[in-house]
Amino acid sequence: MVAMNAFTPSPEADSAPLPDAEVLYQQLCALLQPLRGPQTQLVGITSGGAWMARRLQHQWGLDHVGIISTALHRDDFAQRGLSRAEQTSLPFAVDGSHILLLDDVLHTGRSIRAALNEIFDFGRPASVQLAVLVDRGGRELPIEATVAAARMQLPDTQSLTLQQDSNARFSFCLRTHSSDDTATLPAH
Repeated sequence: MVAMNAFTPSPEADSAPLPDAEVLYQQLCALLQPLRGPQTQLVGITSGGAWMARRLQHQWGLDHVGIISTALHRDDFAQRGLSRAEQTSLPFAVDGSHILLLDDVLHTGRSIRAALNEIFDFGRPASVQLAVLVDRGGRELPIEATVAAARMQLPDTQSLTLQQDSNARFSFCLRTHSSDDTATLPAH
C-alpha cells in the first residue's frame, strides 16, 4: 500500500488536530495519477467516496463516474436499515473494466466488502483497486487500500467522517461515541 502521511492523535484525541482533508485530497490525486489508464473507471462509495469521485471527474475531464451504495449489502442492515444515500449508478459495462474504487475512511473493511458485492451484482471487473483518504486501521476483514493519503490511529469509540461544504471543499469531523450521546468535534 502507498501511504503519504502517518497521523497519530494523542490519547486525548478529542483535542488533537485533525488532518486537513483538502491537503489529503490533493495528495491522493497525485498518488492516483499512475493508476489511471484508458480502461480505468472511477467509482465512489456514497457519500465521501462519491464526493471525491465527482471532484476527480471535473479535475480529470471524465465523461462519467460510478457511484456505489452499500446499503443493501451491509452486514448490519438489520440495525441500520436502508439509508437515504444515493443509489448505485454504474454508467459503464462492469465486465472486464478496471475499477478504481474511492472511499473517504477505511476502518473495518465492511463497507468495502459491501461495495465489492454491489459491483459484482453488475458484472465481473478485470480488477478493482481501492484508494482512500485515510486508513485508520482496525480491520476486521482482509482488505487493504492500494493507495491511502494518510494513516491514522483512533480508538474504537471514535469515528472520522468526511464532510463537504457548499463549495465542495472537504473537512473531517471526529465523533466520539458513548452509550448516552455523541460528541462532535469539527476540524479547524
